[in-house]
Amino acid sequence: MTSLRQRLLRPLRRLPHGPVIRLSPPEILLLGFVLLSCVGTLLLLLPIAARESLAWHQAFFTATSAMTVTGLTVVDTASFTLFGQLVILSLIQLGGIGFMIFAALTLILLGMRLPLRQQSVIQENLNYTSYRDLLHLVRLVVAFALVAEVIGTGLLALAWVPRYGLAEGLWVSFFHAVSAFNNAGFSTWSESLVADVANPIVNITISLLFVIGGLGFIVVAELIERRRIRRVSLHARVVLHATFWLALVGMLLFLLLEWHNPATLGGLESLPARLQAAWFHSVTPRTAGFNTLDTGSLKEPTALMTMLLMFIGAGSGSTASGIKVTTFVVMLLVARSFFRGGAQPTVFHQSLSDMTVFKAVAVALSGMLLIFTCLFVLTITEPGKDFLALAFESVSAFGTVGLSRGITAELSLAGQATIMVTMLLGRAGPISLGYFIATRQTKGLKYAKGTVHIG
Repeated sequence: MTSLRQRLLRPLRRLPHGPVIRLSPPEILLLGFVLLSCVGTLLLLLPIAARESLAWHQAFFTATSAMTVTGLTVVDTASFTLFGQLVILSLIQLGGIGFMIFAALTLILLGMRLPLRQQSVIQENLNYTSYRDLLHLVRLVVAFALVAEVIGTGLLALAWVPRYGLAEGLWVSFFHAVSAFNNAGFSTWSESLVADVANPIVNITISLLFVIGGLGFIVVAELIERRRIRRVSLHARVVLHATFWLALVGMLLFLLLEWHNPATLGGLESLPARLQAAWFHSVTPRTAGFNTLDTGSLKEPTALMTMLLMFIGAGSGSTASGIKVTTFVVMLLVARSFFRGGAQPTVFHQSLSDMTVFKAVAVALSGMLLIFTCLFVLTITEPGKDFLALAFESVSAFGTVGLSRGITAELSLAGQATIMVTMLLGRAGPISLGYFIATRQTKGLKYAKGTVHIG
């Protein structure tokens, strides 16, 4: 097997039918994230990027957070100049729509051939089952993202152009539209969207952008083509139903838990403002990262609920991360099937394959182990800090959400490095895991079945 060093030095191998990439998709993905984060770091260190000089680790953290569409910051985004914010926005766009999608599109346009194993990871990432229509899907991804961002910019401009003027109003509208669609959570204001907690245009537009971006491009494509939920695939129906119920239950619990909290909902005078804030904070943990209320003032039960939503994330093949709603639903269906004595988990009168169950278990377990490892390291590097705040930060980094209880900038250099690694693995991990599942080799030797007692 060719060593990683040799593959990095000579990433292309020329064959009679064209050049072939020697690097595996996980290697391409992680290497691409790291390299683009380094490029972003160098650009953010330029004197024209920030109003005050940045330390290298501050620039690197910001670039990594933008590239992984997380939104956690150690430096206020408002402290960057227009050039610096443009760099951040470019990283968000690259990381949100997907580095592998951009890479695949570039290679196809250059006439290079993607080996089947490289195509498999794109198929796994997008939950698409036809290699023949891969190029069409990649074009759809890019076109849909641009259209959604332009429409979002126009709607937000209705609220912000009258307030900030034409030039600044259009810029902040465009910045927040791109950040919202890509589920990044970066804002040009220090307090995110707290000033617009009662503004229906901002609340509806921003939340719709990151909800649509979090559905997954395949789900959106099916809705556009078929226009009826009953005709879409099982995957799309699961994502749509899970998204609706998670938003509804989350909103009701948020209202119940925070209604009398004077630092959050209790401090809002009107009923529409409270309902908007509850809705926004029931959907934003699904990796969006914006906030219209002070996240650090949430009660402990609400913080735990938010952590669960951050862990679940949004749809597969979307701009969001987390273990994905489909994984969460499959795990629930497996538990239900076991308690009912069923042979296989079923949903919408269809049974789920063993491989689907195995994938869900692998993704969920990997996510939990990554969060535990991150939290374990943070408890060592950040002695004396609030445990709930550290746990909240760990889950937010894994889900690339960006919500924080206000300790990100206070973390030590080792703590920030831990968060950066978690953001990278949280963003690239599910795709890499999908690659290893897709390219597994079936052994010819089978062993006798054994019994292990559970519970």
